[in-house]
Amino acid sequence: MKSVNVHEAKTQLSMLLAEIEERGERIVICRNGEPVADLVPHRRKVSMAPDAKLGAFAIGYDPTEELTDEEWPADAR
Repeated sequence: MKSVNVHEAKTQLSMLLAEIEERGERIVICRNGEPVADLVPHRRKVSMAPDAKLGAFAIGYDPTEELTDEEWPADAR
């Protein structure tokens, strides 16, 4: 993790962004030696990622299995 002061971050922002793109590391911006902000690589949210809640429950039957005649509702026959 690299640390830079505010003046350096302001004057070399393009170079710091290029460095983040290449290495994927975060850069800490400091004022008077104290950290005030982090420059971090952007993480794109994957819209096709499965929802974590889907793994939290289990179905007790095979949803692709066909229903028998007895299992169909009487009004649907």
